[in-house]
Amino acid sequence: MASQEVIREEPSRASLINDPKVRSIFYQCLVVALLVSGVWWIVHNTIVNLTNLHIASGFTFLKGRAGFDISDSAIAYTSDSTYGRAIIVGLINTLIVAFVGIITATIIGFIVGVGRLSKNWLIQKICTVYVEVFRNIPPLLVIFFWYSGVLAVLPAPRDSINLPFGSFLNQRGFYFPRAIWGDGSWLILVGLFAGIAMAWFVARKAHQRQMATGQQFPVFWTSLALIVGLPLLAYALSGFPLTFDFPKQSTFNLTGGFAVKPEFLSLYLALSFYTAAFIAEIVRAGIRGVARGQSEASEALGLRSGQLLRLVVVPQAMRIVIPPLASQYLNLTKNSSLAIAIGYPDLTATTGTVLNQTGQAVECVVIMMVIYLAISLLTSLLMNWFNAKMALVER
Repeated sequence: MASQEVIREEPSRASLINDPKVRSIFYQCLVVALLVSGVWWIVHNTIVNLTNLHIASGFTFLKGRAGFDISDSAIAYTSDSTYGRAIIVGLINTLIVAFVGIITATIIGFIVGVGRLSKNWLIQKICTVYVEVFRNIPPLLVIFFWYSGVLAVLPAPRDSINLPFGSFLNQRGFYFPRAIWGDGSWLILVGLFAGIAMAWFVARKAHQRQMATGQQFPVFWTSLALIVGLPLLAYALSGFPLTFDFPKQSTFNLTGGFAVKPEFLSLYLALSFYTAAFIAEIVRAGIRGVARGQSEASEALGLRSGQLLRLVVVPQAMRIVIPPLASQYLNLTKNSSLAIAIGYPDLTATTGTVLNQTGQAVECVVIMMVIYLAISLLTSLLMNWFNAKMALVER
């Protein structure tokens, strides 16, 4: 019986076109080539247009004399300062508004978010109306509301509203005592930093103790005593070097003290109240995201409503709240550019003035884009770090 030869056919190799790996590399190279071509076309077009308009490119104009005044500056600035310093003044003003606005918006948003879940009908409805009103109004209108509808109708300086601690409020702003630092005042700052460091150490040790034994420690009152008491002790030991210059009323204006102008006040209040409405909804959603069983178990253990919220609900809700909270912080910082509508000299306003005087449109726009991008990335890094600290740890 003749043996039959088994003929095995080798599988044909797939063509390069049908190879997924080859196609993936090809499409990636194509996308990169298109992006590079697009960027090159934009840069080439810009250079050609600037050349045709006889506009010199580069950033040497930053060393030129600014020639304009800035109404609100946290650092020394005159019209003889450089364009670069004018932009720095605007950057500092933007950072100040963003910093104080984020703190205020977080506090208001947290209170309103918890209030929306209150069992008190009146508190719940007030918080709901607040959120629905501010969430559905453009931020620019909120700024105009505070600037033209609230601060502009305040009394004139001669009829200023008297506030506690020797402060005054009128159409021209908010006046409060200005600190005058004498010799040895640095000890007060040392005491403040020492108090903050010791408060952090106490809070950490108290947390470790609570996790190990379940016993609580009055961290808040202890921290408050350290942060306030140590600077006061240093103030007394250094011979009371800190004095205050109180504002005084005159016939047409106030003299002395420190004045916060209405442009800053309106922008700060508008951004804070506007962003707080969105933060309130984030907080409410975070609290709703905590399982009901956690609250029932805590109540079964005898925890009061305040302890339940502070020790059980809020720590778990923070893990839901932090990621979207970062987006609201970024929005508040970027919305500060609307300050140009009321004349507050933020980064956009000062850089826009530099652009108008120098004609360096491309460079000025690039500067603003890079600065806002850097602020946003830094804020995102800090919030991501905080989110990682608050994340659940696998055991």
